[in-house]
Amino acid sequence: MSNSVGTPEGPGRTARWRPVRVLTLAVFALAGLIFVTSFNTAKGTNIRTDASLLRLSDLIEQRSHKNAGLDDSTSALRSQVDTLAARDDGSTRAEDERLDALEAAAGTTEVSGSGLTVTLNDAPPNAQAAPGYPEPQANDLVIHQQDLQAVVNALWQGGAEGIRVMDQRLISTSAVRCVGNTLILQGRVYSPPYKITAVGDRGKLSKALSGSPAIQNYQLYVKAYGLGWKVDEHRAVTLPGYSGTVDLHYAKPVS
Repeated sequence: MSNSVGTPEGPGRTARWRPVRVLTLAVFALAGLIFVTSFNTAKGTNIRTDASLLRLSDLIEQRSHKNAGLDDSTSALRSQVDTLAARDDGSTRAEDERLDALEAAAGTTEVSGSGLTVTLNDAPPNAQAAPGYPEPQANDLVIHQQDLQAVVNALWQGGAEGIRVMDQRLISTSAVRCVGNTLILQGRVYSPPYKITAVGDRGKLSKALSGSPAIQNYQLYVKAYGLGWKVDEHRAVTLPGYSGTVDLHYAKPVS
């Protein structure tokens, strides 16, 4: 029998594994592994839901309430310790004055005087751009960590004797942090509007606020998109001392 034109002569060819075929099989195998893993993780549930985020939010809220109760307990115990220490005080007057100065600098004692309160808030729900400004993005309409930090830093620079954020007195180890649109401060969670109160010379505090480049930038968003900004002056205001734990936790090298 004659072969058709173009058909190679000779014995039949054996099948060979070409690199392309191997790569194709590997891709299908990997896709199957991902599918099985996703199924086992979901266990028949919709893994695209926000249920896990909601559970995390609930946990944070629970921990915040628990921390608030612990702060109250710590404050009561600190008051008892101070009372007992005052009964059995063998220190000199000079030592007492030095201790008072250290406590004031640490923020653990009450401070009173003139001052002001700065209130920051998110833009209204249906905020629109002012004429001449681009349409806002989601991040343009909420308070960010750097906004709170800018106000706190400006108040310290203006000579504040003490600062309170929401209902908590700031100390040297306080960290103002935001997660999403919530503030986390010393284990407690807060939502806007955020109130920052400082005791000090009102003129110097106001000058420090208006002279801060970061706050000047924030004011552009106030004008463009309606972010909240309000300053209230006080002839007399009292900030309670910090009553939480002052224990420091830090890393140690492994010996």
